[in-house]
Amino acid sequence: MELQINGNKIFAPLKNKELVLTPEEIVRQEYICRLVNVYDYSLDQMAQEVQVSNSHRGLGKARADIVIWKSSSDKKDDASAIIVIECKAEHITIQEEDYYQGYNYASWAGADFFVTTNLKETRIFKVVKGKIPKRLEEIVDIPKAEDLTNAKKIRELLSQTKAFTRDEFSRLLFKCHNIIRNNDKLSPEAAFDEISKVLFIKIRYERDNTGTQIFSKEEFTKLREAYDKTKSKQSLPFYQQLFERTKEDYAKDGLFESNDTIKIKEASFEAIVKELEVYNLSRTADDVKGIAFEKFLGKTFRGELGQFFTPRTIVDFMVALLDPEEGEIICDPCCGSGGFLIKTFEYVREKIEKDIQKVKEQIKAQLFNESYETLSEKQKSAIDEQVNAYFAALNKELDTGNSNSRLQNLSSNCIYGTDANPRMARTAKMNMIMHGDGHGGVYHHDGLLNVNGVFENRFDVILTNPPFGSRVEKSLEITETDVETDVQKIAAYEKKYGKEVYQQARSQINDHIGDSVLDLYTVGKLSGLTEVLFIERCIRLLKPGGRLGIVLPEGVLNNTNLQAVRELFEEMAKIILITSIPQDVFMASGATVKPSLLFFKKFTTEERAQFDAIKQAATEEVGSKYQSQLDKIDSFLAERGNSAEEKKAKRAERRALETKIAAEIWAIVKEKFDYTIPIAQVEKAGITTTGAECENQLIDLLEEFTPYRKKHHMWASNELKFHYEIVDNKVVRTDQDGNTKELC
Repeated sequence: MELQINGNKIFAPLKNKELVLTPEEIVRQEYICRLVNVYDYSLDQMAQEVQVSNSHRGLGKARADIVIWKSSSDKKDDASAIIVIECKAEHITIQEEDYYQGYNYASWAGADFFVTTNLKETRIFKVVKGKIPKRLEEIVDIPKAEDLTNAKKIRELLSQTKAFTRDEFSRLLFKCHNIIRNNDKLSPEAAFDEISKVLFIKIRYERDNTGTQIFSKEEFTKLREAYDKTKSKQSLPFYQQLFERTKEDYAKDGLFESNDTIKIKEASFEAIVKELEVYNLSRTADDVKGIAFEKFLGKTFRGELGQFFTPRTIVDFMVALLDPEEGEIICDPCCGSGGFLIKTFEYVREKIEKDIQKVKEQIKAQLFNESYETLSEKQKSAIDEQVNAYFAALNKELDTGNSNSRLQNLSSNCIYGTDANPRMARTAKMNMIMHGDGHGGVYHHDGLLNVNGVFENRFDVILTNPPFGSRVEKSLEITETDVETDVQKIAAYEKKYGKEVYQQARSQINDHIGDSVLDLYTVGKLSGLTEVLFIERCIRLLKPGGRLGIVLPEGVLNNTNLQAVRELFEEMAKIILITSIPQDVFMASGATVKPSLLFFKKFTTEERAQFDAIKQAATEEVGSKYQSQLDKIDSFLAERGNSAEEKKAKRAERRALETKIAAEIWAIVKEKFDYTIPIAQVEKAGITTTGAECENQLIDLLEEFTPYRKKHHMWASNELKFHYEIVDNKVVRTDQDGNTKELC
């Protein structure tokens, strides 16, 4: 069956007449075609726009776009339906709270399945019988027509819910890993790369959502047979051709090399597709896939690559403590598998979603009021359509594909990261796609060097877990290969960040070809430890007043050799919290160093001026106190008659005096630039040495610290704020600067 469009009319076979061609009607008729062509349903067991009068107060009038019964006789007898389908015109992420009308009907009609679709994505839910539940249970697919009388098949489909999927998905990823190990004899890291390719092919196929919901082995076989009929001798095998298309789709993300291929046998590819076919990966915002993927990552790379994984309890605590807001720009210059970036994206996204939901509730309260119940059916339907239109407009704010949406701004303009390990940079991108997006700002690059949008004085929040214990050698130089040469990229970055700002950022590399990376940093004269260099790097990356959360070995705090290093950082930022956590936390990922969590706030412009004034005054005060002694030593060193041995002793005396002067200056500065530094020690942080869950005292610490930092105004955020109102039947958004935008 095919769509029949005639000018501004579209034929509706379930009504046997032409209707006005609207975006929603196109979606509805397209999905009816899919039900007939793919699921083998007949028109006489379906109906369109079925309404019911038992609407619940505050929900509007219950209406179903498409209803399916087990048979045409069930439909005639007004028996319970089996499937209820709600269609939306907008190609945006579907929010389940929007489907109160269709779900209300599905519950009332006794249906087992409730479907929401806009063709770009289709979500399928199990209907909980007996009452309207507070939350829907998402499942993987609806039955085909032939399965409607198969009670076992129906039970299987209804059992494949999210509650079942997380651990199962993780186990299946390990099973796929073993298939490659046994069939293709690849190392764990190489096997992971191949699984990644298959996952991306599956994500791409299911995102396009044409024909069937799932990229299954059956679907792969059918597509391959069609491909084989038309391919030439020079054509790639079908599974390699699928990968070529996927590479093209993700070309701008740099996920794969242009000459990369799938390096496993086709039989292995088919076996993996078969294992994963129960899951629809097009729902990229699904925490089930993301958490399962992280679990798989952690076990796959435990040991040698354990440094790339920060335990989730630590990530959750650090993100919540720094409380990033919508509009703030966030970075992790050592992002590993992307844990901090993912959590930050989810944390801010949830704030945006809650704000939009609040607006929806206000609209519902306003329009589904007491007078609604007294209206005629026609008047109720008009209000229902009005509410649908308002909600569709608001949903645009939650669409990462909408260039003007709040979620797109978060995804494209606010999340940045780098990692020097190419596999980890690619993994971070994939991990972020699995969790919902925000992957476009992640680069394979040395975190100590500027790249694209990662440069000084740019970020509101930085969260990171830098590599411990390794050193940057003096011999590590900046080379021509570090220079950005792509003219189109340079032009795009100049437009995005400002020409002068971006050129200044590029100068860190362009003006220092052949120089040591250590020479870029003040602390490089004192230490080559990566963790020490990254403290300075992170503080430099922050805007004035920006905040930093960093995982560090405890030695950075108490090693006497690093006293000068600590003083350097305290001249750049305030310490807002020090948290000592048990060594157990990182043992599961192979680390042996006892860690601490440090939180800084870079000096604001006012604090910078205050600190500099105090230090200048202290320098003058102490300097005048010892100036005569310094002058005497300098005079002695200038006299030619004094022996080399005597001069050597005097130079040592001068160094000792300089050290004493510096200590006295610092003591005065500490006394006059005084503030409280909260320090906490946590015995249990939610994870044991084996990676098992345990008590998490970080939760209690967060509950104590949050009101404390708000009371003491420890930092000011750069939160974006929006207001929505209905003007002339359109949703209008106003930002904090008074700029307005019509959403529909």
